[in-house]
Amino acid sequence: MSGLPATRRTVLKGAALVGAAGLGAAACSTESKLGHAKNPTPTAPVDLGAADAVPVGGSKLYREQRLLVTCPAKGQYKAFSAQCTHAGCVLTRIEKNEGHCPCHGSIFDTTTGEVIHGPATVPLPAVPVSAEGGRLVAGPDA
Repeated sequence: MSGLPATRRTVLKGAALVGAAGLGAAACSTESKLGHAKNPTPTAPVDLGAADAVPVGGSKLYREQRLLVTCPAKGQYKAFSAQCTHAGCVLTRIEKNEGHCPCHGSIFDTTTGEVIHGPATVPLPAVPVSAEGGRLVAGPDA
């Protein structure tokens, strides 16, 4: 069959497939801003609730606030943006102090913000955090 000339139908099918592939690539572009915060870190203090909600030696995801908090030792806290540095998606889960991005599979160390697995290459930005009266507050002046 390889010696037969291409029919109009075959050519049109091929063109449609190439066009569809292009649309898929555009939807996954790192330039996409759909659903992503312009600022990956808070611009004002954010009350995250009870400090003891973050387990000692563990991490907790505050997805709505786009933050994650880790507690390396009792009374000590570190916070990071939970917005992936690759394409801006918000992490969806933390397992064994690893934050997982649902969009392209990046994984971050929630105790340091460092990238464990790409495509992300830049660590999560640190966010100031403090425990005041048994409550966690993250963001500027925290």
